[in-house]
Amino acid sequence: MKNAAFLIIAIVLLGFQGQAQEISKNAIGIRLSESNGFGPEVNYQRALGDNNRLELGLAWHSERYWDDVKFTGIYQWVWNIDGGFNWYAGPGLGAGIESYDRYYDDDDYPYYRSKDSEAFVFFTGDVGIEYSFDFPLLVSFDFRPQVNLNYRDDVNFDVGISARYQF
Repeated sequence: MKNAAFLIIAIVLLGFQGQAQEISKNAIGIRLSESNGFGPEVNYQRALGDNNRLELGLAWHSERYWDDVKFTGIYQWVWNIDGGFNWYAGPGLGAGIESYDRYYDDDDYPYYRSKDSEAFVFFTGDVGIEYSFDFPLLVSFDFRPQVNLNYRDDVNFDVGISARYQF
Protein backbone atom coordinates (compact mmCIF):
# COMPACT_ATOMS: atom_id res chain seq x y z
CA MET A 1 0.00 0.00 0.00
CA LYS A 2 2.86 2.38 0.81
CA ASN A 3 4.47 1.62 -2.57
CA ALA A 4 1.22 2.37 -4.41
CA ALA A 5 0.80 5.70 -2.60
CA PHE A 6 4.42 6.62 -3.34
CA LEU A 7 3.95 5.75 -7.04
CA ILE A 8 0.81 7.90 -7.33
CA ILE A 9 2.51 10.87 -5.65
CA ALA A 10 5.57 10.49 -7.89
CA ILE A 11 3.43 10.46 -11.06
CA VAL A 12 1.52 13.55 -9.97
CA LEU A 13 4.74 15.42 -9.13
CA LEU A 14 6.25 14.44 -12.48
CA GLY A 15 3.14 15.87 -14.12
CA PHE A 16 3.85 19.24 -12.55
CA GLN A 17 7.58 18.90 -13.31
CA GLY A 18 7.07 18.45 -17.09
CA GLN A 19 9.38 20.39 -19.36
CA ALA A 20 8.00 23.20 -21.43
CA GLN A 21 6.99 22.07 -24.90
CA GLU A 22 4.53 23.13 -27.50
CA ILE A 23 1.54 20.91 -28.00
CA SER A 24 -0.91 21.96 -30.65
CA LYS A 25 -4.12 23.63 -29.57
CA ASN A 26 -6.17 21.23 -31.76
CA ALA A 27 -5.43 18.05 -33.69
CA ILE A 28 -7.78 15.79 -35.65
CA GLY A 29 -7.06 12.54 -37.44
CA ILE A 30 -7.33 8.78 -37.66
CA ARG A 31 -6.12 6.11 -35.26
CA LEU A 32 -5.86 2.51 -36.50
CA SER A 33 -5.90 -0.12 -33.78
CA GLU A 34 -6.38 -3.77 -32.92
CA SER A 35 -8.53 -4.64 -29.92
CA ASN A 36 -10.83 -7.62 -30.41
CA GLY A 37 -10.92 -6.71 -34.08
CA PHE A 38 -9.15 -4.25 -36.35
CA GLY A 39 -10.68 -0.84 -36.91
CA PRO A 40 -10.34 2.91 -37.35
CA GLU A 41 -11.04 5.65 -34.82
CA VAL A 42 -11.83 9.26 -35.68
CA ASN A 43 -9.80 11.14 -33.13
CA TYR A 44 -9.69 14.73 -31.80
CA GLN A 45 -7.25 16.29 -29.31
CA ARG A 46 -7.79 19.62 -27.52
CA ALA A 47 -5.04 21.29 -25.46
CA LEU A 48 -6.16 22.20 -21.94
CA GLY A 49 -2.88 23.78 -20.86
CA ASP A 50 0.83 23.82 -21.65
CA ASN A 51 1.34 20.10 -20.97
CA ASN A 52 -2.09 18.47 -20.81
CA ARG A 53 -4.93 17.78 -23.24
CA LEU A 54 -8.19 15.94 -23.78
CA GLU A 55 -8.45 13.25 -26.44
CA LEU A 56 -11.85 12.13 -27.78
CA GLY A 57 -12.34 9.21 -30.13
CA LEU A 58 -15.14 7.39 -31.95
CA ALA A 59 -14.02 3.90 -32.99
CA TRP A 60 -15.38 1.06 -35.11
CA HIS A 61 -13.94 -2.42 -34.57
CA SER A 62 -15.01 -5.53 -36.41
CA GLU A 63 -14.39 -9.26 -36.44
CA ARG A 64 -16.13 -12.05 -38.29
CA TYR A 65 -19.22 -12.35 -36.08
CA TRP A 66 -19.43 -8.99 -34.33
CA ASP A 67 -19.13 -5.23 -34.71
CA ASP A 68 -18.20 -2.73 -32.02
CA VAL A 69 -18.76 1.04 -31.85
CA LYS A 70 -17.29 2.94 -28.91
CA PHE A 71 -16.70 6.48 -27.70
CA THR A 72 -13.59 7.19 -25.58
CA GLY A 73 -12.45 10.24 -23.64
CA ILE A 74 -8.89 10.41 -22.23
CA TYR A 75 -7.13 13.10 -20.17
CA GLN A 76 -3.41 13.16 -21.05
CA TRP A 77 -0.28 14.66 -19.58
CA VAL A 78 2.41 15.34 -22.19
CA TRP A 79 6.17 15.38 -21.51
CA ASN A 80 8.84 16.47 -23.98
CA ILE A 81 11.65 14.01 -24.75
CA ASP A 82 13.62 16.02 -27.30
CA GLY A 83 12.61 18.44 -30.04
CA GLY A 84 9.37 17.19 -31.59
CA PHE A 85 9.34 13.91 -29.61
CA ASN A 86 6.89 13.70 -26.70
CA TRP A 87 5.54 10.93 -24.56
CA TYR A 88 2.14 11.02 -22.92
CA ALA A 89 -0.01 9.12 -20.43
CA GLY A 90 -3.39 9.48 -18.81
CA PRO A 91 -6.66 7.92 -17.62
CA GLY A 92 -9.94 7.77 -19.49
CA LEU A 93 -13.35 6.19 -19.79
CA GLY A 94 -15.86 5.39 -22.45
CA ALA A 95 -18.99 3.60 -23.59
CA GLY A 96 -19.95 1.45 -26.53
CA ILE A 97 -22.39 -0.89 -28.23
CA GLU A 98 -21.50 -4.30 -29.56
CA SER A 99 -23.70 -6.19 -32.02
CA TYR A 100 -22.99 -9.84 -32.65
CA ASP A 101 -24.33 -13.06 -34.12
CA ARG A 102 -25.49 -15.67 -31.64
CA TYR A 103 -25.53 -19.28 -32.81
CA TYR A 104 -27.72 -22.06 -31.42
CA ASP A 105 -27.51 -25.76 -32.05
CA ASP A 106 -30.72 -27.63 -31.32
CA ASP A 107 -32.60 -30.46 -33.01
CA ASP A 108 -35.23 -28.28 -34.71
CA TYR A 109 -32.91 -25.57 -36.05
CA PRO A 110 -29.29 -26.70 -36.28
CA TYR A 111 -26.93 -23.74 -36.27
CA TYR A 112 -29.72 -21.18 -36.03
CA ARG A 113 -28.34 -17.65 -36.04
CA SER A 114 -29.81 -14.53 -34.43
CA LYS A 115 -28.57 -10.96 -34.07
CA ASP A 116 -28.07 -9.47 -30.59
CA SER A 117 -26.44 -6.39 -29.09
CA GLU A 118 -25.23 -5.11 -25.72
CA ALA A 119 -24.11 -1.75 -24.35
CA PHE A 120 -21.02 -1.47 -22.17
CA VAL A 121 -18.88 1.05 -20.29
CA PHE A 122 -15.15 0.86 -19.62
CA PHE A 123 -12.16 2.46 -17.92
CA THR A 124 -9.01 2.89 -19.95
CA GLY A 125 -5.55 4.36 -19.80
CA ASP A 126 -3.21 5.56 -22.49
CA VAL A 127 0.59 5.53 -22.78
CA GLY A 128 2.28 6.57 -25.98
CA ILE A 129 4.98 8.35 -27.89
CA GLU A 130 4.47 10.97 -30.60
CA TYR A 131 6.42 13.06 -33.06
CA SER A 132 5.35 16.52 -34.23
CA PHE A 133 6.79 17.47 -37.61
CA ASP A 134 7.72 21.03 -38.65
CA PHE A 135 4.58 21.03 -40.82
CA PRO A 136 1.16 20.36 -39.19
CA LEU A 137 1.42 16.55 -38.89
CA LEU A 138 1.50 14.59 -35.63
CA VAL A 139 2.16 10.81 -35.69
CA SER A 140 1.95 8.58 -32.63
CA PHE A 141 2.09 5.02 -31.34
CA ASP A 142 0.19 4.14 -28.16
CA PHE A 143 -1.04 1.39 -25.87
CA ARG A 144 -4.48 1.45 -24.17
CA PRO A 145 -5.45 -1.20 -21.64
CA GLN A 146 -9.25 -1.28 -21.27
CA VAL A 147 -11.23 -2.72 -18.35
CA ASN A 148 -14.83 -3.48 -19.35
CA LEU A 149 -17.62 -3.11 -16.82
CA ASN A 150 -20.97 -4.91 -17.07
CA TYR A 151 -20.02 -6.63 -20.33
CA ARG A 152 -17.80 -9.67 -20.31
CA ASP A 153 -15.96 -8.07 -17.35
CA ASP A 154 -12.61 -8.54 -19.03
CA VAL A 155 -9.50 -6.61 -19.99
CA ASN A 156 -8.60 -5.70 -23.58
CA PHE A 157 -5.27 -4.41 -24.81
CA ASP A 158 -5.55 -1.89 -27.61
CA VAL A 159 -2.41 -0.97 -29.59
CA GLY A 160 -2.66 1.72 -32.24
CA ILE A 161 -0.94 4.13 -34.59
CA SER A 162 -2.26 7.60 -35.40
CA ALA A 163 -1.83 10.43 -37.85
CA ARG A 164 -3.35 13.82 -37.01
CA TYR A 165 -3.54 17.25 -38.62
CA GLN A 166 -2.59 20.00 -36.12
CA PHE A 167 -4.23 23.42 -36.15
